[in-house]
Amino acid sequence: MVKPSLWFTLLELARIGGTRKAVRISTTELSDSLGCSQQSASRHLKVLEESGLVSRRIESGGSLVRVPPEGRRALEDVYLVLRGEFDGAEEAYELVGTVFSGMYQGGYYITRPGYRDQILEKLGFDPYPGTLNLRLREADLETRRRLDGLAAFHLKGFRESDRAFGGALCYPLKVNHEVEGALIVAERTTYDLSVMEVISPVNLRERFGLQDGDPVTVTFSGSFKVDDN
Repeated sequence: MVKPSLWFTLLELARIGGTRKAVRISTTELSDSLGCSQQSASRHLKVLEESGLVSRRIESGGSLVRVPPEGRRALEDVYLVLRGEFDGAEEAYELVGTVFSGMYQGGYYITRPGYRDQILEKLGFDPYPGTLNLRLREADLETRRRLDGLAAFHLKGFRESDRAFGGALCYPLKVNHEVEGALIVAERTTYDLSVMEVISPVNLRERFGLQDGDPVTVTFSGSFKVDDN
C-alpha cells in the first residue's frame, strides 16, 4: 500500500494522464495542485521514484513523469479498499493452489503461545499445530498480490526465552468453501507470493483427504476489518 502522505501525489500524476504516457509537470505546478510546499512536492516525487512507483526524467522547467505498472497497481489497491467501504461490496477472491510438503516448521511456530493466543483472540479459533502449504498457479499470482490491499489481522512479534519471533499478517479465508481458516504471512519469510501457508482449527489434510499435488480452493472476502490491538 502507498503511504497516505504519498497517495494523493500519485493520484494527481494519474489524474493528469501519467498512467497513459509521460507528462510534463514542475514541482511548483504539483505543489499548487496538492496544496503543499514545493519542497514537499519535490520530496514526494523523489520517494515515489525510489519506490519504483514513478519514473521521471528531469528537464529544464520541470520533469517528464510517468506512472508505471507498479504505480498503477498501488493505486488499484487503494481503489479496492475505497470501493469496498463506499459501495458496501464484499470483494471476493478465489485462488487455487496445490498441496506440497514444506519444512515442517509450521507446527512449531503456531504452537508458540505468543502466536497461538493472538490467533485465538483475533481470529476466533485455536489453530491446529501445523500449516497447509499451497503452491499457486501462475494464473493466480496477480490475484494473490491483490490480497495485500485487503485489511488483515496483525500478529505482533514477541520474545520467548532468548529468541525473537517476528510479526505476521493473517487474512481470513475459507478452505474448499467449507472450513474457516486464514492465510498467515510472516513479516520475514523465505517464500515468495506463489506459496501460501494456511492455518485452520482442524487438520486440513485429514479433513479433505489431501495428498501432495492435490488442488485446494481458498476464498477470501474483503469485508473484514483490520485489528491492530
